[in-house]
Amino acid sequence: MEKTSKIYIAGHRGMVGSAILRRLEADGYKNIITRTSSELDLRNQRAVQEFFENEQPDYVFLAAAKVGGIYANNTFRAEFLYDNLMIEANIIHAAHLNGVKKLMFLGSSCIYPKMAPQPLKEEYLLTGPLEQTNEPYAIAKIAGIKLCESYRDQYDSNFISVMPTNLYGYNDNYDLQNSHVLPALIRKIHEAKDNGAPTVTVWGTGSPKREFLFADDLAAACVYLMDNYNGRELVNIGTGEDISIKDLALLIKEVIGYEGELEFDTSKPDGTPRKLMDVGKLHSLGFKHKIELREGIALAYADFKEKYVTA
Repeated sequence: MEKTSKIYIAGHRGMVGSAILRRLEADGYKNIITRTSSELDLRNQRAVQEFFENEQPDYVFLAAAKVGGIYANNTFRAEFLYDNLMIEANIIHAAHLNGVKKLMFLGSSCIYPKMAPQPLKEEYLLTGPLEQTNEPYAIAKIAGIKLCESYRDQYDSNFISVMPTNLYGYNDNYDLQNSHVLPALIRKIHEAKDNGAPTVTVWGTGSPKREFLFADDLAAACVYLMDNYNGRELVNIGTGEDISIKDLALLIKEVIGYEGELEFDTSKPDGTPRKLMDVGKLHSLGFKHKIELREGIALAYADFKEKYVTA
């Protein structure tokens, strides 16, 4: 990408998109296009096509998606499948029709089979059944990967796919009904401390292991790969390190300074037992994350307090 290249970030107000926007601006890119969902409904094919015809972006970061944790994924299964299919299909097709130089599609680690060997290698895609609670979202993301591959195969489009691990950071979603585990724990533990509650309830047994990447590290990886990777195959983006939900909760408890106890509600689902990315390919391409988990949690907690507690 040139500093004057016209770059469209789909989903620029979300955690991932806003991190990519910050990174591009910090790197000196001046010609960045954004639209809010009220300005452009990405599920509307005609609207998306007209936007691409009018703006003619050179590069596209496809970070827009309907996202959420186990509860949201399992409850709003139709919307998670439909909305994400429409968003990605409309943008990828419009990018093809309007001669976009390069597009990056951001998927999710939930695309991998529930019981795939660990760590998760890129070639494990479509080798077994998915985790039931987020199957619709995973299927939509797999379709996006296959769209990129198919437009590349048929039209020689330079469309690439990256698979981020579990993300957290600035502008995260802290709604307890549809947030992911790390921000949900930050909010729960903060409120327990604030209210003097003796215990905090954590969903599940606490035994599943998860990998967490600070969103600004993801953004740095995305910009790096947009400049340095043109392969057909997807690329995992993560840290290559994981932690149990119990130990994560204890770490957040420590960062926040909460002295109460944790209780585990074993009637709630655990989800996939383990999801650790194999990031050998990413490292071989020359990129490694910089923000470790404790530092990242402290940064996220400061952002949470600024945006949600003092608001």
